[in-house]
Amino acid sequence: MSERIFIQGAGRAGLGLARALRASGADVAGVHGRHNPGGLDGVTTGALPAALREAGVVLVAVRDAQIDEAVAELVAAGLMPGAVVLHLSGSAQPESFGTLRERGNPCGTFHPLLPLADPSRAPALFRGAWIGIDGDAGARRTACALAARLGAHTLEIPAGEKARYHAAAVMASNFPVVLLALAERLLRSTGVDAETAHSALRPLFHAAAENVGAQGAARALTGPVVRGDAQTVRAHLDALRSDAEMADVYRALARAAVDVARGAGADDEKLREILALVR
Repeated sequence: MSERIFIQGAGRAGLGLARALRASGADVAGVHGRHNPGGLDGVTTGALPAALREAGVVLVAVRDAQIDEAVAELVAAGLMPGAVVLHLSGSAQPESFGTLRERGNPCGTFHPLLPLADPSRAPALFRGAWIGIDGDAGARRTACALAARLGAHTLEIPAGEKARYHAAAVMASNFPVVLLALAERLLRSTGVDAETAHSALRPLFHAAAENVGAQGAARALTGPVVRGDAQTVRAHLDALRSDAEMADVYRALARAAVDVARGAGADDEKLREILALVR
């Protein structure tokens, strides 16, 4: 089978993966999208190009709701018999893959556990990262080979657990961004200007992530919960009394922090006092 790779989807994920694969020396036959962002060289639009029919691996990097339509286009355009088709979604289970399997095309998932917001950073981000995979045996073998080429590891998504797997990925990659935005909003509410709020909290955000990477969540946790400082938690809740949304987020995260703090060996009696405050 041809080792040429074709990427269907020219969004940030597709472009980032293409850049990372090319940097690794892989033979990327083409990147195709509905639109060409920025008029990039090597990105085709319109009808799928002839390069598709030369590719032994097709990576579908479109939105979940568009996967079935994208697969139909692949079939109509003359997908190579036996070509492996992998989609980048961490949650979708496309019905259209049944059609591909009937044609003899192995199918599966190749879900980068990465925030591919900036395609130019993708080659570095993939090194040492993890890829969630599932699907037919041939598809999983291909996914493992691609991950190895990128310098990444693979994680087999347990059968029937794709939604929980993807929820974990969302919590790790999306929600910290939301929390930083909320923290900036809270700091701005004290009178600090937006630029200063962002500049002041960004290093704190980065350092916390680095500490988790170096020590694990329990040992990296700092602040009033792990110290058992109920007085400070009470002061925070009093200060947030006028902002119900922010207070709800604080309480929910403080309750979760109690469990993490227990893992770090914090004083259980003090943790129970904090838990009573944030319930």
